[in-house]
Amino acid sequence: MSEQRVTKFAIPEIIFGQSSIRYLAQCSRRLGAKRALVVTDQGLIDSGWADFVMDILRDDGLDFLLFDKVNSNPRDYQVHEGADLYVREKADVIIALGGGSPMDSAKGIGTIVGNGGRIADYEGANRIMRPLPPMIFIPTNAGSGSDISQFCIITDVERQVKMSIISRSLVPNVSIIDPDLLMTKDDQLVVSSAIDALAHAIESFVSPLASPFTENQALKAIELIAQNLQPAILNRTPQVMEQLSIASTAAGMSFSNAGLGIGHALAHSLGGIFDTLHGLVHPIVLPVVMRYNLPVCREKMCTIGRIIQGSSGECSLDHGEEGIIRLEELFAKLEVPNRMRDIVPDSGKLEQICRMAVHDACMLTNPRKADWEDLLHICQEAW
Repeated sequence: MSEQRVTKFAIPEIIFGQSSIRYLAQCSRRLGAKRALVVTDQGLIDSGWADFVMDILRDDGLDFLLFDKVNSNPRDYQVHEGADLYVREKADVIIALGGGSPMDSAKGIGTIVGNGGRIADYEGANRIMRPLPPMIFIPTNAGSGSDISQFCIITDVERQVKMSIISRSLVPNVSIIDPDLLMTKDDQLVVSSAIDALAHAIESFVSPLASPFTENQALKAIELIAQNLQPAILNRTPQVMEQLSIASTAAGMSFSNAGLGIGHALAHSLGGIFDTLHGLVHPIVLPVVMRYNLPVCREKMCTIGRIIQGSSGECSLDHGEEGIIRLEELFAKLEVPNRMRDIVPDSGKLEQICRMAVHDACMLTNPRKADWEDLLHICQEAW
């Protein structure tokens, strides 16, 4: 009797659409909220979106606390400070507003509130044993997928490591995805977010843990990003931004359940050492990583290539390499960094980056095995 494969597919309740943010107070009360901790960052305060969210809560008579001490690549000490505030002020629900950084911070805060200890105690997969407080996430970019996923990325400042924490417990109760929030983002953030979502979709599609539930979502995300990323820069319409929001959500569903690969392992290592903006790493490493993986998943790479090229009909084995070339051409048009030397000040640091990356949990779901020397060759090729 052949061994049967069992898969699981975890996602939050999703409320999607323009002006869907108006359901925030209703969702909060349904989760038992009397005093919410709102986790966001200074950029969202400056843009006015944080005040907009707090006004929704005020109008409904809901009490709340504001925690805005969140950096890009959120730090472990910020997580602990937020958890202390939550406990001290007797909050009962966490609301995260922002990109990956506020949402990952919120997950870290919830982990400590529910489980105690230090956030580094939970690095790796399936180490969170007790439930987290109820969480509602409101993403303000179309890329990180943190509002959908079982992943949380927190920087251990002392070790200079971006820790990957992976657990079903980290999936929020509710994700409110309102494309209207994307209309105020600058072009660089729109591009870097969409490329991050594209990397999520591509890496999870070729993951050994991919299933029919994740593969369809990944392919839809690749298709929508290929069709809408350039139009989003040329003409920021609500319709185009809604398509990128759908793509990010679909990619989040895929990678949350199928995992990622060595591109994200390298991105986490680079972020830990150099505090690099996550989305700007992928235009550099994604094409090189795809070439590295191509020999072990040619059929899937051909499918990706055909979608990127917008071609119909049967998938030719040439599509894999042609799709990678087309991807490089797209990144060149978007004027994003495309060489490792653009973000790493010293090539002598590459070995340190790769020796750190090889311990990242994302390495486990790359379709082709790699050691630190393989990663070094990838970085050198991208240099």
